[in-house]
Amino acid sequence: MDHEIILLMLLRRRMKKKQKQRKFWVNPYILTMNQDGGHFKRKYEALKICGNEKFFEYFRMTITSFEQLFTKLAPRLQKQYVFRKPVDPIEKLGLTVRFLATGNSFRDMEFTDYRGKSTISRIVQEVCRAIWDILLSECIPTITEELMEQIAEDFDKKTNFPNCMGALDGKHIRINSPAHSGSLFFNYKNYNSIVLLGLVDSKYRFVYVDIGAYGKECDSTIFQNTKLYELLIQHRLPIPVSKPLPGLQKPVPYVFIADEGLPLMSNLMRPYSGKHLSIDQRIFNYRLSRARRNVECAFGILANKWRIFHRPLNVKYDFATDIIKACCVLHNFVVSRDGSKMSEELYIDDFLLDLRQTIDDVSLSNPVNIRDEFSKYLNSDVGALSWQLTKI
Repeated sequence: MDHEIILLMLLRRRMKKKQKQRKFWVNPYILTMNQDGGHFKRKYEALKICGNEKFFEYFRMTITSFEQLFTKLAPRLQKQYVFRKPVDPIEKLGLTVRFLATGNSFRDMEFTDYRGKSTISRIVQEVCRAIWDILLSECIPTITEELMEQIAEDFDKKTNFPNCMGALDGKHIRINSPAHSGSLFFNYKNYNSIVLLGLVDSKYRFVYVDIGAYGKECDSTIFQNTKLYELLIQHRLPIPVSKPLPGLQKPVPYVFIADEGLPLMSNLMRPYSGKHLSIDQRIFNYRLSRARRNVECAFGILANKWRIFHRPLNVKYDFATDIIKACCVLHNFVVSRDGSKMSEELYIDDFLLDLRQTIDDVSLSNPVNIRDEFSKYLNSDVGALSWQLTKI
């Protein structure tokens, strides 16, 4: 016992020696440039005076949206203090939004915002967690039957694909390889990543997200490890009752749409595979890809608004997942209030669509038959588009 205590004392002494001693409580550069701690407030007020254009360029959202966001988060970010006054909640939020919007490093922000890089790092993680905890239920609401019906109605109006509850796909978020992780995060694109799997509605908003899967895993494996898949196969997901497609008689289930990376299921449609497809099958693939591009657009808007995704996330794994979660919630928050700006949308021309050829209704319980029924509708006089034959 005494031997163990001595070893612990020696280990503690060695660790203390390794710890870097602080030269200053506050770096003289920061103290000189931001003596009263009011640098951010002055910048914030100046941006508000300039109006929405400059404010949007800096924070990637309007003044009204930022102030609404602050009102919701302020109670969580306010700290009690006795000796040293903490950073104001509005500055915490401003530093975090600016970090996510620009992708600047903590070191760069130290020289432009006059706060220590370790302070900024702690603030960003604190605010990202607060955004997820407080705004999740509002910005990514629980899936209900009514919500699925509304999404399907909007999808039919905008993409001419009926009974569609959303587009599903995965996005690799580039990261620096975590220590001792081996090849867990190394993906087929030859870089390290964690995966964001998203279900998106017709307005480019996330309906469901799964964050944190290893980059080495394929989309189908990731999907099969999600809560969404679990609820789907257990028939516990609140999916509307099947209904016939316009002009047809057989009831067809409501479905999610995805690319060939995900499995074909009664409630999940993917393109026909193979090289020798009929005209009807190729039309189906085009129409499905045309509707599925909503999720590609959503990822494009997400990455172009929150430019932290333009570079690898050089933080620990847990911190990286906090950043992605916060960005997904902020994406929905801003799109719902400010809309998706034309310059930020990733529009995909019909000619550039990826056309790689690689359960509740008894009459149509086989996924293949369900897909054939969709194909039949999309090639019928009722469901066909005048230009679709020119796109295959």
